[in-house]
Amino acid sequence: MSRFIIRYILFLVAGVMLPIAVSAQKDVRKNIRKGNKEYRQEKFSDAVKFYENAVEENAASKEANFNLGNALYRQKEWDQAIEKYNHYTSLEQEKPEEASAAWHNIGNAMLQKKELQGSMEAYKMALRLNPQDDEARYNLAVVQKMIQDEEEQGGGEQDQQEDQQEQQQEQQQQEQQPQQNDQNQEKRAEQPDQPEQMSRDNARQLLQAIEQDERETQEKVQQIKAKEREEQAENNRRNNKNW
Repeated sequence: MSRFIIRYILFLVAGVMLPIAVSAQKDVRKNIRKGNKEYRQEKFSDAVKFYENAVEENAASKEANFNLGNALYRQKEWDQAIEKYNHYTSLEQEKPEEASAAWHNIGNAMLQKKELQGSMEAYKMALRLNPQDDEARYNLAVVQKMIQDEEEQGGGEQDQQEDQQEQQQEQQQQEQQPQQNDQNQEKRAEQPDQPEQMSRDNARQLLQAIEQDERETQEKVQQIKAKEREEQAENNRRNNKNW
């Protein structure tokens, strides 16, 4: 008799919990839809709130975490965006191309922070997971060039290079935005779009700016050396004249 009662109680518990779980999932979807709507209207702070509500309801929601990272990125909250993208990569273990999208966005966010080494490693990870990501490969080449130039210049020239990079990155921020994981909800549940790509035009402009800066630096160095030679020659003439 008692055995039957135990089974009956367990059945009732399961029956009560199921509607609660379904209701919670509906709340998650509702918050994500609202967040997507606010995001499309560029109301990113409001979008963050809805995505955060979705994450609170279900911390394992891939879509909510990815979109929250995008909304934080648009608010220039680089560290928080990176945290959410990282969490997404820990959740997405079945679809490497989608995990690659998050790593791509991590690379973009780290580039905004001027963390070139971290950005480079993130782009490499994106390519390991999705070798077909040509934009990540292009971005990786740009970052590697920036790192190489920093190492070659060093010192005060590095500061000048950072100023130049900052100007270029401010220009990029208007166009370099993470792709929204809109999905039309019912059609593509929990499947992120492609990551934000640094446009080839922006990357090309960045390389051209770096090369122009290098040329100007070399010209300044040559001018300084020429002036030093002139001063030395003048000193030699004076010494010879005095002698």
